[in-house]
Amino acid sequence: MPLDYERIKNWPIPEGRQEYSARDTILYALGVGAAISNKLSPEELRFVYEKGLQALPTMATILGSPEGFWMADPEAGIDLAKVLHGEQFLTIHKPLPAEGVVIGRETVDEIYDKGADKGAVMYCSRKLYSEDGELLATSGWSTFMRGNGGFGGTATGQPKPHPVPDDRPCDSSIDLISRPEQAVIYRLSGDWNPLHIDPAFAARGGFDVPILHGMCSYGIAGRAVLQLLCNNDPSRLRAFNVRFAAPMFPGETTRTEVWLEGPGRAALRVRVLERDVIILNNGYVEFDA
Repeated sequence: MPLDYERIKNWPIPEGRQEYSARDTILYALGVGAAISNKLSPEELRFVYEKGLQALPTMATILGSPEGFWMADPEAGIDLAKVLHGEQFLTIHKPLPAEGVVIGRETVDEIYDKGADKGAVMYCSRKLYSEDGELLATSGWSTFMRGNGGFGGTATGQPKPHPVPDDRPCDSSIDLISRPEQAVIYRLSGDWNPLHIDPAFAARGGFDVPILHGMCSYGIAGRAVLQLLCNNDPSRLRAFNVRFAAPMFPGETTRTEVWLEGPGRAALRVRVLERDVIILNNGYVEFDA
């Protein structure tokens, strides 16, 4: 069904306030596949050990959400059965503390109309602040709404995917495994969608087994980026954007490939080796070289 552009664009999204602990930070790291071996390297230990603990930068994308799910409000007129997470963006302004209180302020930035038979794409963002008002991170995402096109808007100006070079091999890559119980761990960080744990629910979505959270695969890729480009130092990551291309299943192995594009810039792509399927594409990274 067509949506009311002005109403959604100016939706009064409540401010989100969240207190998180060192335990939450460790749980997030485990949820995105950290600490998979024994013994742990000092670089890996820093994300799961309270002594000298550091937060993974991608954790900023799950903090500061408003209470409830405003898109589920019937007044919004969004067909949730036909909604897909399209892209994820992250800009780090300051390293995320290992524990603390954060404030999230979320906005609907733009909605592009692809047509009645093609749906609409909504871009939102959330600025994450410390309790004393310092901007820590800006996360953004696109939502593909297959059931809400044809509202009379325009498709002009929609951001284009970042190109990944196809004329040369990648400059570096890394393989990271996931656990069979990866989705069960990751959901403890706040994403309770039954698609990722309930086999019967997953079957209704057309999957033989539950799939991994897209934001979990994003976090795994974030760990890969830290190792490939930042010497595992989270303070060096400045931006990390991807487009979701296909589902990943718990227990699969990811291969993250990066192409250097200049000082402190790289393109990225992630595939799962077991099925040779690209799951994250059109990635873009900025980092302190």
